[in-house]
Amino acid sequence: MKAQKKLPPVIMIIFGGSGDLASRKLMPALFNLFIDDYLPDDFAVAGIGRTDYGGEEKYREHLLEGVKQFSRRKDHDEEWKKFSEKICYVAVDIKDDAAFQEIGKWIEEKSKGWKEHPIIIYYMAVAPQLAPDIAKKLYDQKLCADPKCTRMVFEKPFGHDLESAQELNQLLGSMFDEDQIYRIDHYLGKETVQNILALRFANALFEPIWNSNYIDHAQITAAETVGVEDRGGYYEQAGALRDMVQNHILQLLCMIAMEAPVSFDANEIRNKKVDVLNAIRKFNPEDVHSHAVRGQYAGGWMKGEKVQGYRQEKNVDKNSPAETFAAVKFFIDNWRWQNVPFYIRTGKYLHEKTTLITIQFKPAPDYAFPEEASDTWRANRLTISIQPDMDIRIRFQSKRPGPSMILSPVDMIFSYAEAYHEDEPEAYETLLEDVMEGNPTLFMRADQVESAWRVITPIMDAWGHRKPVDFPNYAPGSWGPEDAEALVARDGHHWVTLPTKNG
Repeated sequence: MKAQKKLPPVIMIIFGGSGDLASRKLMPALFNLFIDDYLPDDFAVAGIGRTDYGGEEKYREHLLEGVKQFSRRKDHDEEWKKFSEKICYVAVDIKDDAAFQEIGKWIEEKSKGWKEHPIIIYYMAVAPQLAPDIAKKLYDQKLCADPKCTRMVFEKPFGHDLESAQELNQLLGSMFDEDQIYRIDHYLGKETVQNILALRFANALFEPIWNSNYIDHAQITAAETVGVEDRGGYYEQAGALRDMVQNHILQLLCMIAMEAPVSFDANEIRNKKVDVLNAIRKFNPEDVHSHAVRGQYAGGWMKGEKVQGYRQEKNVDKNSPAETFAAVKFFIDNWRWQNVPFYIRTGKYLHEKTTLITIQFKPAPDYAFPEEASDTWRANRLTISIQPDMDIRIRFQSKRPGPSMILSPVDMIFSYAEAYHEDEPEAYETLLEDVMEGNPTLFMRADQVESAWRVITPIMDAWGHRKPVDFPNYAPGSWGPEDAEALVARDGHHWVTLPTKNG
C-alpha cells in the first residue's frame, strides 16, 4: 500500500548506529517505509558509532544482514540497492566535541542542493546514561536550534526512578522545546494497541458499558518465554517493575481506562492518559504486600532445554533480589472505574509468549433460566491479543443444539491476519513515521513519564526495604509464583489465558 502523502526532506542521525537496535529494528523499519514509498526523495540516514567497518559498503552489508534476518520483507534486492545509497556511516567518538562539529558539517553537505530545509532527527540508540551527554553536545553545537525542524528520540528507560526522570526532564527542558522530544515506547506502535482507541470510541456497542457499572475487572498479561539472556547487568538495576510495568504496561492500562477525547489532537490524547495515571491509587507501605507480588525464576527446563536460574546468569549477583516477575492489583479512583481492580502481570521464562488484555464483564442474572443452564454460565469477556497473534475476541453465551436449555460460552473472533491481507507494519515503522511527521500522539510527554514513576515508586520502595526471603520462587515454563495466583484468587478470579493453536 503506497503512502498518500509525502514529507519534506528528512535526515536521520542514529547515535549507536553500529548497535543491535539499529540493525534489528531501525534500519529494517526504514527500509520497509522506503519500499512503501513513504520516505521523501531527499532522505539520508547516518549511523554514528565508534566501530570501524572499513568503508560504508561494509556498513551497508552489516545492515543488510539485519534486514535479511529481522525484516518482514527479506527478498527485495533491487529496492535495497536503491535504499542503501541513502545510508552513510560516520565513525566518531561521541565523547569528543569535534565529532558533533563533523556531524553538523555532514548534515550541511548532505542537504546542499535540496529544495527545502530538511527535518533532522537525532535518534538515541545508545545506553540510557549516554543520551543526556549527547543531547547537551547537540545543544552546545546548536544542532537543534530550530525546534520546527529538529527532533530527538529517546528509548526507554527514561530515568531510573522518579528523581532521575525529573532531573532528565529538567535538563532536556532547559535546552529544548517539549515538542522536539520524542520518548519512544514500541508497544504503542503495535497495530492492536492503536486499535484499542478505535474499538472503544468508534463503536456505540462498547463505550456505554465501559465502566464500573458493567465491568467486573480488567487484566493485562505481558509474558515472555526467554530469560534475561545477556541483559543480566541491566536487569540487576531494573527488574521487571521498572523494565515493563512503569512504561509498557501502564501505557496499555491508560489506553483501556482513559476518558473519551474530544479530538485526536496529540496533547488531548496525552492529557487523558495523564489523568488515568494521576488517578491510580498510590499504595501505603503496609498495603504493598497485599497488592503486589514479585518473583524470580529458578533453574529448570524450558521447552525441552535445561536453563539456569536468574542468580546463575551472567553479571548477576548470586544473592540477587532483582525480580524477573511482577504482578500488581491497581485501582483507579475516579467515577468511571471506582472499585474495579486492574490486575497486571509480567515476567521472564513464563509458560508462553503473549501480551493479552482482558475485560471481564459482570455476569448477567441467571434467574430466568433453568438449573441446567446455570452449570455452564459464564460472564461476557472481551480479550485483546497484542502478540504473538493480533486479534480481538468477544465471549458470549449461546444455547447448544438440542431440547435442553444448555448454554456454552463461544468466541466471536476478529483476526488481523484473516481480515487484512497486507502485511501489518512493525511497531517501529509506525513510530518512525510519526516522528518524521511531527506527530507526538504515541510518545510519552514529560509529565506522563513522571506520573508513571509515581505509580510504582511505593512498590519499589517497599521491595527495596524488604529483601525477598523465597527467591527463586517459580519454575521456568510456569505462570509465575503461587502468590500471583493468590492475588486474583482472593477476589474470586483467575488469570485469563487463550487456548493454544494446537491445544
